[in-house]
Amino acid sequence: MDIVLDFAQELRGGQRDTFTLKVQESLDFGDFVALFGKSGAGKTSILRILGGLARPQEGFIKVGDEIWLDKKTYLPPQKRSIGFVFQDYALFPHLNVYENITFALTDKKERDFVQWLIKLMELTPILKSPINTISGGQAQRVSLARALVRKPKILLLDEPFSALDSQMRLSLQDEIAKLHYHLNLTTFFISHDMAEIFRLARKAWIIKNGKIVQSGDIHKVFQSPHLSAKIRLHGEILRITNQSLVSVFEILCGGEIIKILYEAKEAQNFRVGERVFLVSKAFAPMLFKANHNHL
Repeated sequence: MDIVLDFAQELRGGQRDTFTLKVQESLDFGDFVALFGKSGAGKTSILRILGGLARPQEGFIKVGDEIWLDKKTYLPPQKRSIGFVFQDYALFPHLNVYENITFALTDKKERDFVQWLIKLMELTPILKSPINTISGGQAQRVSLARALVRKPKILLLDEPFSALDSQMRLSLQDEIAKLHYHLNLTTFFISHDMAEIFRLARKAWIIKNGKIVQSGDIHKVFQSPHLSAKIRLHGEILRITNQSLVSVFEILCGGEIIKILYEAKEAQNFRVGERVFLVSKAFAPMLFKANHNHL
């Protein structure tokens, strides 16, 4: 594996007693991992430790051939190949947009890449603007550009879309997905939005009280193993895979992704993103549009 994480840290969870954050995971370069769990579970602490902003009591972090953390080594944040996008943007208020983006840039040879990044993020018209005059969506794009300007190996996203409207969220999700693959990033992403996680991530860690209780392929992690009889669930169609005689529907219901088989002919009446009711009687699932007059 390209990335090895093995560390422990004592944390205090709100009004609860302290608990131990423990991570033992290995990943490949290019993975896109969603961190999912309740507030205070340890998600942000994992990103801070990985980024060098917090030091665990014990642990080992290896990225490629480079040791970032062990008993003798603690690589500081500025020497780690990391880009960090914070929930509150964390931009410098005394610098304009361009100065924020290029603040940490030391190699003048990368100016062409900077211009490409600025154009991609549609920031050219506001490069000289003070930070306090730009919108939330623009500020988040500036934060993302600043995180990527040094071409990091790893991108850390701490709920980057939580303060944005739905249209801007979708736009930035598309941009991050493109950048992830174009720059061959390894991305760690915190979100409480299941649809958002499903659109972006390929792997998921479910975190509870500092422990990764489930990890792996996002479909396997969030997919409900079975349907109970005589149930009715409200959900959103995430994906439809058409086969010869049937179609496979992946439906987000609450915090789980449920797969069902449906007749190909009937499947033509549904679209990805549509809100539906999933009704199961004697384990025979039926789909209805959310505004169906029988429901």
